Amino acid sequence: MTNASGGFDLLHPVLQHHLVNTLQWPSLRPLQESAARPILDGVDCLLLAPTAGGKTEAAMLPLLSRMAAEGWSGTSVIYVCPLRALLNNLAPRLEDYASWIGRSARAWHGDTGQAARRQTQIERPDVLLTTPESLESMLVSTTVDAHRLFADVRAVVVDEIHAFAGDDRGWHLLHVLERVCHLSGHPLQRIGLSATVGNPAELLAWLQGAATERAGRIVRSPGSAATAEVGLDHVGSVEGAATVIARLHQGEKRLVFVDSRRRAEELGAALRARHVDTFLSHSSLSAAERRQSEQAFAESRDCVIVATSTLELGIDVGDLDRVVQVGAPRTVASFLQRLGRTGRRSGSPRNCLFLALDEDQLLHAAGLLLRWGQDWVEPVVPPAAPRHIVAQQLLALALQEHTLGRATWAGWWHGIPTMSEGPEILEHLIERGYLEIDDDLCFIGPEAERRFGRRHFSDLMTVFTAAPEFVVLAGREEIGSVGDNVLLADVVGARVLLLAGRAWLVTHIDWKRRRCFVESTDLPGLARWGGHGGGLSFEITRGMRDVLLGSDPTGVRLSKRAARVLNDLRRHEAEHVTETGSVLRRSADGDVHWWTWAGAAANRTLHASLSIVDPVQRIGDQVLRLRHGVDLRDAAARLRAAQTATLREPAVDASALRGLKFSAALPEPSAVATVAARLGDPRGAEIALREKWTSTSES
Repeated sequence: MTNASGGFDLLHPVLQHHLVNTLQWPSLRPLQESAARPILDGVDCLLLAPTAGGKTEAAMLPLLSRMAAEGWSGTSVIYVCPLRALLNNLAPRLEDYASWIGRSARAWHGDTGQAARRQTQIERPDVLLTTPESLESMLVSTTVDAHRLFADVRAVVVDEIHAFAGDDRGWHLLHVLERVCHLSGHPLQRIGLSATVGNPAELLAWLQGAATERAGRIVRSPGSAATAEVGLDHVGSVEGAATVIARLHQGEKRLVFVDSRRRAEELGAALRARHVDTFLSHSSLSAAERRQSEQAFAESRDCVIVATSTLELGIDVGDLDRVVQVGAPRTVASFLQRLGRTGRRSGSPRNCLFLALDEDQLLHAAGLLLRWGQDWVEPVVPPAAPRHIVAQQLLALALQEHTLGRATWAGWWHGIPTMSEGPEILEHLIERGYLEIDDDLCFIGPEAERRFGRRHFSDLMTVFTAAPEFVVLAGREEIGSVGDNVLLADVVGARVLLLAGRAWLVTHIDWKRRRCFVESTDLPGLARWGGHGGGLSFEITRGMRDVLLGSDPTGVRLSKRAARVLNDLRRHEAEHVTETGSVLRRSADGDVHWWTWAGAAANRTLHASLSIVDPVQRIGDQVLRLRHGVDLRDAAARLRAAQTATLREPAVDASALRGLKFSAALPEPSAVATVAARLGDPRGAEIALREKWTSTSES
């Protein structure tokens, strides 16, 4: 094996032997070479490389070498993934690597059977693959001896760390790792694996948690930039998208990303109607249905799989030829993940074809691709003020240890800054009956039992909320799940669902047990779920404005249809954009609109801060409507006066508060403040408010 930088020579000799003779690798990849020394030295690391860049081996080969050389025993490495499917995909590979040095690796997640869990506790694997939720459940379970299971943990690998850090699952994971660290009695070496992010130093510091004084190293895959074939087309409808996908690249394996489960079902049905071998993957399909689709897709050749973001992460779906994006993802980082699913064969380029269903999607895609062409990627920013996670952690520790020391609980989190409000939240939990107190010891109280106690407190294990859905059953086979909105919608004649790309006639609904019984039918079906997160960032929205001002995304092939529609948009929107800032424009009915192009979060901050904005305005990415009766001159004067105003956080309604899990365990002002801090963008709002604007009127 060729070895320019010495990383291979640092690995355990047995691993060296198997890399050469079992895997027949001619060399380590550059990232694997560069990561070996700092990981073997016990340094916290963030490893950055595109999808399929060898990040797992870059982390695990040095850790297995340390394990063998230093005689680690028990469960010494925890490998955390965001998805069960990703764990299932990785487990056989890591089991092989561990077996080379006489060690073991085993997965534990929500689909792991009781027998396998008992075996894991009896014979602790050297490497434990799991999710944050399963890690939490192991800590609090009455059937798991967490003190024994985690006593020997030395290191943790967090795969796809960017997928955690951007939401509350990341905060949850960070706090759970501090509790594991407390049980092991020493700091954990922390290794994050990620695709390209805009702020790697901040992400590594976040991963280190309370141990920010420890050494940290960012290791990048050198020369990882690769050529990419990216196209943008305007197809006008789902049927148009199906026609293009069916005709293009026949004989190849195509992965198609869509923005919702409903769109996946509609497109899947349209492709099957065109006799395309089509599979589906989204979160409302049963695990068995998803596995069946993904396995069949991996083994097929001329076929399409339609997926939501469930296949964005590194789950292996075989030798992929093409990625197609219907619409556009919300972030450049998400696009890079999807683009990275292709180009894994030697000599084959990465590729992605965008298919816009309407003008809005075309402009969104063009703005996103403009930023991508400028080598810009979003920073990964953890959500502000995770007070509700603090409440959840206090309750979880009370479950784990059966008591919570009023004066000693903070030691479990080693001074992590997020726990600074812990004393006030603890007193609230005691006052409201979530915890009962006896001298200086706290116990789970009746209110916690009432709100979270169902199914052995399983609701306390996850920090995200999901709308209740009905399980769809064809006989005894679980097809997936649907929201009650599709079962309550008015229909004429039979009620037919569209699920897993097939139509199902509803034969019976068990409302009490939330089960829907179906049978196959040829009738047309309906797919409907609740809405998904909306709103674009300041940077992407400004990219859309730049496109309207004449910029074309670099390195993107525009179809004739896309170019024609973009040119039409530039003519129609010319009076809503200016290079110097924003636009105040009076419409024919007399209303004044403020075209900020600042993104939804910044516009929410402006809406909350300025009395001139219409209080019933529906907030979008591009424009705000001012109060009725305000004319252009008055609007300009009042905005000029507001340039020194103090920006306020957006108002919080009841539905937003319900979306914050465990908000009921917080004092209401704290819960409201937490949600408000996450809704706005004061930086973007300040830019929009301080910049120049142009005033125009419709003729």
